[in-house]
Parts: sequence; C-alpha cells; structure tokens
Amino acid sequence: MSDLRQRLAISEEHLQEINRFLVDPNSEVINDFLRIVEKHGGPEEINRKAKAARALPSLLARLKEADSPYLEDIEWLIAQRDAGAFVSIGDYRRSILGDVADSMVFDDAHAVTLEISALQFFSWLIAEAKQAIERRELMPGRYIRVRNMAEQVADHGDTLAVAAAMQVVGASYVETLDTKGTDGSNIHLGGPATITGYFGGVGQPNAHPLKWVDEFLGYYTSYGVRQVLNINPGTVFLGYLLHKLGIDIEFKISVFMGNDNPYAALWTLLGAKLFSREDGTTSLIGFNWANSVNNETIEKGAAIRGAFGFEDVVRFEHHITETHKSIVIQPYDRTEELVELADHVANISAKHEGGKPDIDGGREHPSDILDYFLPKSEIEAQGLMSAMQRNYLDKHDALNVTAAELTKAGLTFHAAQHLHGAG
Repeated sequence: MSDLRQRLAISEEHLQEINRFLVDPNSEVINDFLRIVEKHGGPEEINRKAKAARALPSLLARLKEADSPYLEDIEWLIAQRDAGAFVSIGDYRRSILGDVADSMVFDDAHAVTLEISALQFFSWLIAEAKQAIERRELMPGRYIRVRNMAEQVADHGDTLAVAAAMQVVGASYVETLDTKGTDGSNIHLGGPATITGYFGGVGQPNAHPLKWVDEFLGYYTSYGVRQVLNINPGTVFLGYLLHKLGIDIEFKISVFMGNDNPYAALWTLLGAKLFSREDGTTSLIGFNWANSVNNETIEKGAAIRGAFGFEDVVRFEHHITETHKSIVIQPYDRTEELVELADHVANISAKHEGGKPDIDGGREHPSDILDYFLPKSEIEAQGLMSAMQRNYLDKHDALNVTAAELTKAGLTFHAAQHLHGAG
C-alpha cells in the first residue's frame, strides 16, 4: 500500500504547469477575471471602500439620509444591548441546569455556532430580539440571508439595516447574490418550477461567474458585504482567486453544492489549500455539508480540514433542522447527532432552517424552501408575511432547543456575542 500511496503525490512539474497557466498574460479566462477586479479599483482600493462602507457610523448615517424606518429599530437594539436586556450566558446556563451550572466546566474548545436561516427581512430580526428579551432566550451567532439583493436594497435600506444590526449584536452573516443562477442565466431553467435542473450547482453558465464576481465586489465596496453564498464550482474557484489577490472577501458553500462525502470535502478543501494565502487563510469560511451526511463523514472531513491547517478557518455548517416542505423527507432533526459530534469536532455551526418538525408541520403555513423565491410584493399580496415570520421564529425556537441540549451535555456555543457575552 505504501508504494501505491506514493503514486498519488503531485509532481512539481504539474504544479509548475498550473502556475504557468495562472500567470500567463495570454490566459483569457484569467484575464477576463482580472479586468473585473481592476474595474473596481484593484485589491487595495476595493478593501478600502469596503472598510469605509462597513463602518457602523456610515451605515447609520446612510439610513438616516434615506429616512429609513429601520433606523429607529437599530437605535432600539443598541439601547437594549447597552442596557443588558438580553440574557447572559451564565444566567442562561442557570435557567437550564440550575445552580449546578456554576460549578460545571464547559468545553469551550468545541463551541458550536448557533446559526439560523433564512433572515429574509430586517423586521424579523427585531421581532426575534423582542422575543429573546421577553423569554430570556439566545440570539443566533450567525445569520444566513437568501433574499433578492436588488429588492432588499430598495426596501427602505434593508441591506444597510441588517449590516448594521450584525455589528450591533455581534454576529456573522451571509448574503445570497442575485447571480446565484435563478435569475434567468440558464435560459432552459425557470426558478422553482424547474428546480431539479439546478442540481449540483447548475445555473451559472458561460460568463455568469464573472457577473457574480462583479456583483460581489459591488456589494462589498458599497455595503461592506463580506460573506456570500456560493453554489457553483466556477464561482468557488473565483472566490479563492479574489482572496488570493488580497481582497478580503469570504464565502460559504451552500448545501446545494452537494458535498456529501469525505472525498467531496477533500476536493473542495484541496482547492482552498492550493489558493490559500501565505498566512494560511482562505476565503472559504463556511462549508455547508449536504443534509445526507452522517457523523462519520463529518469526522473524516474534520481530519482532512485539520491536515490542511483549516480547523480554525473553515467552519463546518450542518443542517440540524430543515424547512418542513420542499427540501427533505420529514421529520428531520439532527440535534442528538450534533451533541454526539460536538464534543470532539471543533468549529461547527448548527444551522436551523426549519422549526422542530412536530411544531413546524402543525402550522397552517409550514416553512417551505420555495418561499425564499417569493418577492415581498407577492408575500404581501398572499397575506403570508405574518405566517412566514412565525416560521422564522419557529427556527429561532429550534435553535434555542439546540443550545439547551448542548448545555446539558456540558458543551458551549457561540450566540450573538455583543448581546450575551462569550459562550
């Protein structure tokens, strides 16, 4: 076997061939990519613009200039944070375990990030915060958004408000660009009506990855949006290259990419390693496993991740709950498996895309992945906004159940850091 293993080594000659192609001024596909980077001012100017756009005073000033109704909500959120209105980690643990919590030693080395998806509307975040204060619950440490970017920008500064709120609460977040492939880029596909045509990340054909880069850099420099969803091998590759050039963007790979075995993980992480910076960092900040993976696959993936030096860099994002309709067979609830995994695999996020199945399924309007495709005007025309907010709060409830189960096992979590303190 040792002889066979040696045959797998990549030769220096082959690596040199790859480098020659990447730096060849006649490499057309690389030239097309670099022109977009230069169009936005080059890496240093791009980062400068993004830093200025992301600054909280700038975001608040732009909300005020736009006379956004969301500014008052942000100011309320800041006041609640500063007043200590949200439950502390210590008090939360005592609410679950009683006084014994004060004498327990919690495993901080394997803290699980509490993640929720999808935060479609800024108003849902405020509803969630009010419930969390009232019920002494935890707010997520990570938010995923799947709302149309152009629509949210036009919605009284929704994009600005969410960007500001994430800094206020101390959470990371991901946006989903409009060039995700359901925008008509593939003339043979038409949104959810042809959903099977999108399997495997299909939907960003031809020059579409370049449009994705252009859109990403536009929102990065204008709104400071640093992390976006990524679903296609081409845009994953270009995400690696953007970071390699020195642009401080990040991305997470979607569950729709289909990474459902250790070899898929090896291939994805191998690419990240090849194009990582000298400091060992990569733009691949989140790796969303397909919902079919078992704990053994995640453990083997963690071994690969560790071998490449990415344990603290690449977060494994694991679906604990899913929307009740249109994505998986229900009931789907991976909480127990997460607790079994979380004491020895680091840097995992517990993604809650649905409520607890028994609760979610009993709603008049259960959560549905296809709701992500609905524009706000249609949601309001169908009278679904209240029902969909309820779906979102069911996900929040499921997230708090996960936090409680981790706490009972002596494990820790990352919630909204500025609201609850370190976990």
